[in-house]
Amino acid sequence: MITYETRSESYEKVDKNLRYSQILECLSDKEMTAKEIAVEMHNKGYIPTDERNFTAPRLTELSIKGIVEPINKKKCTYTGKTVSVYKVR
Repeated sequence: MITYETRSESYEKVDKNLRYSQILECLSDKEMTAKEIAVEMHNKGYIPTDERNFTAPRLTELSIKGIVEPINKKKCTYTGKTVSVYKVR
């Protein structure tokens, strides 16, 4: 199926270790949402847009690894939806 192929291609192109370090740099001692991290990464020139899809999958992976954790929920300033707030463990 084409969507599975393109998703796999995109996944393989991402330098996950670089993205992890960029996310952790932005998050450092703060508590932030995936979108807030994406906005900061975009402002630093790490990613081409402030789309949360640049950060959300990596935050899930970092959570599974026990490096970050979702600690709260809040209403997103950008979307108005309830989202997770993350911090470094």
